[in-house]
Order: sequence, then structure tokens, then C-alpha cells
Amino acid sequence: MTDTTPPPEQPSTPLPVYIHPRREPFEHGLVPLQKLIFTDGSQTLTSLRDKLLQFPPINNRHNRVNSAVVAESLQISPEHARLVLDIIASVLHSDSDPLVTAKPDEVDAVGVNVYDLIIFLYIQSYKRLLPRGHKDSAAVADVWPSTSAFDGFLSALTPLQLVRSNSRRTMPSQADEEAHQLSYLQKHLGNIISLLADSVEGEDSLLLRVLTEHPKSLQPFDVASSFQVLTMEKFEHLGYLIYFGEKGMEKTPLSQNAPFFANSDPDMPAAPVPASQVHDWLLQNISDALERISERVAAKENGQTSASDQDVLMTDACANLKASTSAKGPSFIEGISKQSYVKQAPELKGSFVKVVNCHESVIYVLAPLRYATIYGCSDATIVLGAVGKAVRIEHCERVHVISAAKRICVANCRECIFFLGVNQQPLIVGDNHKLQVAPYNTFYPQLEEHMQEVGIETSPNRWGEPVALGLIDPHDSLSHPAGVSDCQAESATRLDPDQFTNFLIPNWLEGQASGSTKDNPFPLPDVYMSCQRRNENNLVEVKQILKEAPLEESRKKELSSALHVYFKDWLYASGNIRQLYCLQGE
Repeated sequence: MTDTTPPPEQPSTPLPVYIHPRREPFEHGLVPLQKLIFTDGSQTLTSLRDKLLQFPPINNRHNRVNSAVVAESLQISPEHARLVLDIIASVLHSDSDPLVTAKPDEVDAVGVNVYDLIIFLYIQSYKRLLPRGHKDSAAVADVWPSTSAFDGFLSALTPLQLVRSNSRRTMPSQADEEAHQLSYLQKHLGNIISLLADSVEGEDSLLLRVLTEHPKSLQPFDVASSFQVLTMEKFEHLGYLIYFGEKGMEKTPLSQNAPFFANSDPDMPAAPVPASQVHDWLLQNISDALERISERVAAKENGQTSASDQDVLMTDACANLKASTSAKGPSFIEGISKQSYVKQAPELKGSFVKVVNCHESVIYVLAPLRYATIYGCSDATIVLGAVGKAVRIEHCERVHVISAAKRICVANCRECIFFLGVNQQPLIVGDNHKLQVAPYNTFYPQLEEHMQEVGIETSPNRWGEPVALGLIDPHDSLSHPAGVSDCQAESATRLDPDQFTNFLIPNWLEGQASGSTKDNPFPLPDVYMSCQRRNENNLVEVKQILKEAPLEESRKKELSSALHVYFKDWLYASGNIRQLYCLQGE
């Protein structure tokens, strides 16, 4: 008789866990303010750190400073200091930090942790990876920049815009960006750790404690009259920049992945360890991660893509690949052209979305998100549901963006309109041209639930208070050409209330109407509400006049044809023709 008993399962070998850079501070946490950029390594920042630590506690919270202290210490305006705190809050690694959970009027009452502020300032020296030339430049040239059916002409480009538009560039791949960020950290890790570490001199009791509890961890050159140690609390601040974790795994506190702090007793703080030990251990992990990225990229180039591959090579995505997702990385919506496209919450595995190189389309991302990026799009309408941390819109032309968000940054765009429900002032940076802002103008049934989930309030809505910073972005070599002096970026103007219209999101899926939102949750300013009511009344009057007009049948047909022509002209001139793509293929 044959034995059908299955063989015993072999214990599976745990997969290695690699270090990764947090993309949030590098993508959403850089500010083009020259006074925030220090090029002398840690020298100036060490003095600044020591100065900030001398300020008295805020409401019994030690090592925290408010925007007034930041403004005084960095010699920047109070408005820019508050902007610094808001940006740090949007990219912090700990959602439980009081700065993250604070209401707008509570921010200065809790302040920012000095060590988070110092790391934020240090990485302002980071330069983004240059975009690549598109592998199919002819195809890109066919759609951007181009004469558009929506505006009927191509506006005159400045010389800088002409150079940029002719470069036919696209975003670097996720693998390239991760390697670039890791290489930056590899180079600067020593300085960053030094800014977090405590200096110990002579017979200090902390030195004796380290020598007693960790004698084997100290190399001969560490036992000197002066060296640095790192506490577990200070080590956790590196979580601003790095994390450990792989696909399908929850992120754990950074210290729990470190051999010198893992499984520490919460009631008995772990002993400080030499900074050099932390430095060497992290360098080894970064080297392992860089080697792994190189191997994966080489495997993809040789056609050895595995089903479990997590990294999305954006430059390898083709136009008919509508979207791709990764549990550890963002969801990409790329290459949509002349159609409508919808993504709802159940279809998104993560809370990061990137909409890239989409043209002449209407794109709906109706979901609660943490971060969103829109890059290299033209002649499109893009609706983002609720974005609880930050939205960045970059290198776009003639795009309408509709979003409820905590904060938004616009860089190097032209002839775009932003319909916003936003709790912080919109940030305008880089080389922009003819931007407009307007109040939020739509809704969908789950909108208010999504806003509540990610922490967006309906008030204040600061859509009409854009802040323009420098024309030159020191973090982006494309907008930093030789011979161009920096000045304030062109800001955005408010949309004429007579041009304001509501945007209708179609009911795409059965069951979508189960949400509680029945109208725009953001109150319209009086002037926009008045114009909207006047336009609605005019429409009713025109309908009544046409209905009662004593015209012969032939004259009615002529009138109807004339109205259709005017309506068609309005659709093209306003950009609302894009909504008709929603009917294609349905």
C-alpha cells in the first residue's frame, strides 16, 4: 500500500532584511531656501544644535523648539520658520510625534525636536538624481509639449523652458533613486551620526558605563580622552532617513533591528554604544543594499524578472502598462494617453501614488493617500482623493489638479490650475508660468471618510494663499543653470470666479454611492458662491426663454446648432472636453 502521507514541511529560511532610504524626506522634505543649506558638513550644524539645545523646554518637552526659535537661530522669517516645521511634520517617520498630531494652532505649543530639525537641515544639501532622457523621445515629443486641443495653441516658452522641454526627460527608476539616496547617506553618515551623538571626555561616568558594559565593542582607537557614543533614543532619530523592511513586512523600530539595541528592556534603557560601532554597522548594511540593487537591476536587464520583484523600473514601463503597485513602494499610474482612468481604494496596495507622463486624459485616484506625486503630465485633469501628508506636482503643462490635501508643492509647471482643499499654504517653487489656484470643486461619496482617515480638515482651506520661494531649486540641477541668478518664483493667481465650475465625478462602480458625502465638503468663498448661483440662475432663465421663444421649427434648429457650436468652443477653451474621455470605451 502506497504511503500518501505528505513529507514534513522543512523550516523555511527567513529572508534577509535590507536597509532602505525613506523616500519621503528626499521627495517631499527639501526646501529651496539658501539659508537652510549648509555646505561645511557638520561644523555649522554642530554649533546650531548646541545653541538650540540651550533653549528652555516647551511645556515640559525637552529638546524641542518652536518656530520663533527656529526663525531667530536660522535668521529666516517667521513665515519660513513655520513652513520648516510644517514640512518636517509631513515627512517625520513617527506618526505619534506631537508635531505630527498637532492642530495648526498647536504647532508652536509642541515645537519640533532639535535632532529631527538638524537632520532635516543636513539633508538640504542633497541633490536629486537627474531625470533620464526618454528611451523613446519621438513618442514623448508627440505628446509633450505640443499644440493642445484644449488651448488651441502652444504658448511661447522661455529659453529655460525650451531647453527643458526639448530634453525629453522622464523620472529616474525607483531602483536608481534608491541607490542614489543610499550613496548620499553612505557618504554623509559619519557627519549625521556625529550630530546625534554625545561626546564623552576623560573619566566621565557615561564613558565608564560603556567601558564596563561593552568592553569588547570598543576598538583601541575608541578608548581615547574624547569620543562619541549614541543612545538608543538618539539612534531612533535615524529613522527619519532609513528603515529596515521588505515586502509584506511591517516596519519595526529602527533600534530593534540593531544588534546593540535589539530586545532592550523598556524599563531599563539600553547602554549607549560607541558611535563608530553604529557607523560601521550601518555602512555595511548600506553596502549590502547597494549590492542587492545592482544585482536586481542586472537581472532585469537580462530578462530575469521574478514574480516577487518589488522594485519598479519606471523607465522600462511602456505606455500600455496602465499601473503597477508594490507593497513597499508607491503605486504608479504611467503613460495614460487620451482616455480616462480610475483607481479606487481597494485597488491600491500602498498609500503612495505617482502619476507620471500622462497626457490628454482624465485620471481619478479616489482613495485615502499619504503622499502623491504628479510628474511630467500635460493637458490632463487629475483628481486625487484625500492626501494626508503631501502632494508634489512637477514639470507639468496645462494640467488641472483637484485635490483635498494637507499640503501641496508645485515646481516647474506652466499654465496649470489647482482646485484645492488644503490645510497649509500651497508652496510654489522653481520656474513656473501662468499658474492659477481655485477652491476645491468636486466630491465623491467616500470623500469625507477618506479625509477623516488621513487627517484633513475642511477648515482652514488656504487654497488662495500660495507662498512663492526661489526660482532656482538648489536640489535640482535642471533648474539651476549656469549664469541664472536666483529670485522669487512666479506665484499663482486666483482663478476668475466667473471661470469657476464644479467638476462632476461620474459614478463608476456599483456600490460607490454608499458613502456619506453628498456635496463639496469645503465651503466656497462668497465671491465664488455668488458667481456660481448667478450662473445657475442665468441657465434657468435661458432655458425658459428658449422654451417660450415663438420660433419656427427651422429657426429652432439653427439656434440649437449655434448653441452647440458655442458649447463646443467652451468645452475646448475651458479644458472640460477632457471629461468626455470618460465616455470612451465604457
